[in-house]
Order: sequence, then structure tokens, then C-alpha cells
Amino acid sequence: MNTPSLPLAHLLDLTAEAVQAVRQGRSLSDTLARCPAASRPGVQALSFHVLRWLGSASELRKVVAPKAPPPNVESLLLTALALLWPGDALPYAEHTLVDQAVTAARHRTPAAVPFINAVLRRFVREREALATAARHAPMGAYNHPLWWIERVRSDWPAQWQALLVANNEHPPMTLRVNQRRGSGASYVQRLAAQGRAASLVDAAGLGGQAVALAQPCPVDQLPGFAEGEVSVQDAAAQRGARLLVGEGLAPGSRVLDACAAPGGKTAQLLELAEIELLALDSDPVRLGRVRENLHRLRLDARLQAGDARNPSTWWDGRAFDAILLDAPCSASGIVRRHPDVRWLRRPDDVTALARLQGEMLEALWPLLAPGGRLVYATCSVFKSEGEQRIDAFLQRHGDGQARLDPLSPGHILPLADNPGEAPPPRAAALQDGFYYALIHKA
Repeated sequence: MNTPSLPLAHLLDLTAEAVQAVRQGRSLSDTLARCPAASRPGVQALSFHVLRWLGSASELRKVVAPKAPPPNVESLLLTALALLWPGDALPYAEHTLVDQAVTAARHRTPAAVPFINAVLRRFVREREALATAARHAPMGAYNHPLWWIERVRSDWPAQWQALLVANNEHPPMTLRVNQRRGSGASYVQRLAAQGRAASLVDAAGLGGQAVALAQPCPVDQLPGFAEGEVSVQDAAAQRGARLLVGEGLAPGSRVLDACAAPGGKTAQLLELAEIELLALDSDPVRLGRVRENLHRLRLDARLQAGDARNPSTWWDGRAFDAILLDAPCSASGIVRRHPDVRWLRRPDDVTALARLQGEMLEALWPLLAPGGRLVYATCSVFKSEGEQRIDAFLQRHGDGQARLDPLSPGHILPLADNPGEAPPPRAAALQDGFYYALIHKA
């Protein structure tokens, strides 16, 4: 784990603050944004590790200290236990972690120093036995809330364990090569000339433009990034725009990108076709990200703040030839990139989001011209936000008005044994969890 050369105790203290914030319902991104700039990279790296193993650490705490300590004490204890948890490799030597956690406790909560010292040293002495005990609980074994585990097991009875385990892996850094500026294969060669290993993602629906780096790197080290030749975008996320464009949209086609921020799919649509594009998002601030991305890529679209559920406030009355609805969702398919999501979501959130997705579909469908096409997308592996949502929509429009294209990818899982199109195993594992449906209007 690469972290800045700051005192580990300092980073552990800030990481404990971040973990406590997530457990209290605040996003890690917002918490990290308030972290001192010099400390942020180290705190982010530690926080990601801790949140991936927070379920195991939480169950372990129950084993070694059945009575929960105060939140500020527990967050530091959970941070240290997660970092000491037996995994691929401990990020620090165990004696260093224990010593620095105790040092952090002296600053954070002096009265709890003996308690934290005793718990951590006991875990070091009895690690395997205590870890085995913690794994008896589902949350300790799979590092997700119990309701999440049960939902995944119900939706994916043959893949649920592998899917939960995959969520704790480090995600690949995947690039989208601007089709207007070059090919994926030529960009791999450019990276190789720079001494950076990369490969094309060999999966259907990517057009040979997705490139996976062997090792992540800062974007300013990518050749041509500042000039708009390449963008960072997960392989599965790259499929939506290509699915909408299909064999090609006629020049000048009117296209709506609903819920457009931060603009990855917006930009890709413009890279793929000569279209009149409206990028819509309910958050004016997030639309600023879309504008920045388009500026770097030297692309242009009309940006509009508005609620997709209420077209009367933003629609000019002219029908769209194609609509991309990348709907708000639980983000259950991108947990390996955002490990705090699993601890922030609640079962009622998924129900509310599914209702919102249905409302957006119903509101946007009348805006699509006859013969037009709509792509519905979510970065979710929950069937209530994918397959079940589209099944319900098609039942409501079952008079032949709406038709699901057989080329629709359906659910994409970040697994080698993805149940959808069975792409090459390595390519499947390189993709995040998504759902896509292509619907034609009669």
C-alpha cells in the first residue's frame, strides 16, 4: 500500500475519522474532500482497505469486546483490526500497526489506550482462532451487510459468493480511447513505448477501444490525456453509448443523455456519432463536471439542469431519436471502486431507487420518436434495478409499443463466469457490474 511519508499514527487517526463518518451515513468522497491535502492520498488508501474488510473487523470486535466502545474509540479499533486482518498481505508490519494505533489513541482518546492496546495485542497473538470465530457470521465472512448478502444470494444463487468476494478486489484502471483520435490497439503500443504495460479488453460491445492498464497511474502520465485522446472509464460503462448508437445514428439525430453527470457517456456518444445532444442532469454543480470533460475532449453538447421525471420544465417538445437513461441506482455494481457504498445503503434505499427508475422510464418514454431507441442502464447487480425494472416496464407497454432488443446485454457481473454473454473470462473480470436494456419504440 503506497502512502505518503507522513506519520502512520496521523494517518490512522484521520482514517478512523473517515470510517466513523461512513458508519454515521456520510460518503467517503465527501469526508476525504475535507481531509488535509497532504494526508489525503494516504488516508484514501487506508480507508479503502478498512472499508473492504469492515465486516470482518466489526464481527471480530464483537468477539474480543462484546460491549461496544464509544464511536470514536470503536472507529480507531476497527481501523486497526481491518489493517491487521489476515489477507493477501498486511499493509504494514503488525508490530508497527499496533504501536502506531496506540499512538493515535493517545491523541484521539487517551483513556482508551490500555483497552486498544490489549485488544490489538490479543488479536496478534490469537489471530487465526479469532478470525475464524469472526468468519462464522455472514458479515464477517463476506464483508457486506446481512441484507445485502441475502439480496445477492437471492438474485444470483449460483454466483453470490464469488460476487461478494469480487467486491473486495482492487478494480482495474480502464481507459476509453477517443475513436475520433485513434484506435485502442495503437494506444496500447504508445503505452508500451512509454514502458507502461496495457492490453485491449477483449469483450463484446467495446469496439476495440477499451484498454486496461496493468498498473494504475495518475492521468497526467497518460499520453494524450490532456489533449482529449483518452479518458478513464470502466469497460462495462463504455457499453452504453455503443449500444445506443448501434450501427450508427443518422447525422443530426436528436439524442438525450438523461442523468448525464459526470459526462463519460455524454462524451462517448459525441465521439461515436455526429448528433445533436442534450445532456440533462438534476444537479447544476455536477453538470460542471460534464462541461469540463467535454472541454478537454474538444466536444460540444447542450447542457441542461432538470428533473428527468418532469420534462415539462426543460423539454422543447421536439421528439428524440435516441435516449440514454443512466438512472440513479444503488451502485451495487461498483462497490470495488466505492467500498463505502455497501455500508451507506439501506434496503429501503433500493426500493426507493427502483421506484425512481420506473418514474424516469415512464416520463421519458413519450419523448422518444416512433422508431426510436432507448437504452436503460444502471451500475447495479440487484435485479430489482435491472431485469425486474425492465420486465415491469415492458408489461405496462405490452401492446407492441415497446420491444426489448435481443442484443441487450442484460446484467453484467464482474466475474469470469458472468451469466450473460459469456465473454472471455479475463474480459468479464475487468468489467464492473452493470445492467443494460435496449428498447425499441414502434
